[in-house]
Amino acid sequence: MRILVTGGGGFLGSAICSMLVKRGDQVQSISRQAYPGLETMGISQFRGDLVDKGKIYSAAQGCDAIIHTAAKAGIWGDYSSYYQANVLGTQNIIEVCRELRITKLVYTSSPSVVFSGGDMEGVNESAPYPKRYLTAYPKTKAIAEQMVLNANDENLATVSLRPHLIWGPGDNHLVPRILARAKAGKLRKIGSRDVLVDSVYIDNAASAHILALDRLNFNSPCSGKAYFISNGEPWKLWDLVNEIILAGKGNVVNKTVSVSLAYFMGWLFEIIYTISRKHAEPPMTRFLAKELSTSHWFDISNARNDLGYVPMITIREGLDRLKKALSNH
Repeated sequence: MRILVTGGGGFLGSAICSMLVKRGDQVQSISRQAYPGLETMGISQFRGDLVDKGKIYSAAQGCDAIIHTAAKAGIWGDYSSYYQANVLGTQNIIEVCRELRITKLVYTSSPSVVFSGGDMEGVNESAPYPKRYLTAYPKTKAIAEQMVLNANDENLATVSLRPHLIWGPGDNHLVPRILARAKAGKLRKIGSRDVLVDSVYIDNAASAHILALDRLNFNSPCSGKAYFISNGEPWKLWDLVNEIILAGKGNVVNKTVSVSLAYFMGWLFEIIYTISRKHAEPPMTRFLAKELSTSHWFDISNARNDLGYVPMITIREGLDRLKKALSNH
């Protein structure tokens, strides 16, 4: 099978590319820059932005399927930039699939598309999209996910995966942010509750995408549906954060601030950054305050049943691998 992976040079995208190559698939990637790691794997790389439909069209030539991992992530930023990357980019992917008669589209979404600000404990995919979002990322990802699922028909089979907090060796987002903030003494526990969160080790997240690709067809149970993806091991949030910090030989977080203070500071920072037109991410936002003070763990039985998904690497084993990788690095 010949597969185009959007964002193939990213953390998740490169893991998916590696697994596909190892099993013998022909892989192509489109990203905004070239990646030596993909070149080493023998992957054909195309450079371009997803808002440029022509670039996608060229990159997708001859492909049987697209795995769409590329997105603009973050908790702060101009809505239009998120809309262009996450909504218009996804719209272009769908149109290219139809024009080139590509029959499979696997989309990487996020559980944040159904996050309304409260606890999410053991919820499944029946959870509704909220009426209001506190930041642009989940709102635009929700719009894009609905576009992908609504595109499912007799000519294009689609599926959406919602991996939560992907981490592991090679992570260029979550782990470095945690370690940097801990080193700078800028991490604080928010609230006094021991909230539980799901996360997913990188190999498990990549494997879920390949399982979805293989199971996906016009009549399969997964076509036109969304699935939560996690390790299936909810941990206390700050236990997990501190284990990651320890893997990087940092000092664990003990200090606490109240939820109300964190939310207020997030609101205040948002006003200041908006007025001053700062593009940098604020130290706190309302969305982040809610995320760090509520439980987020999910029922992944649908992914187990429809995709055959089984997390192969436990959190404890993943932490051991992360510690080793950070020590070597």
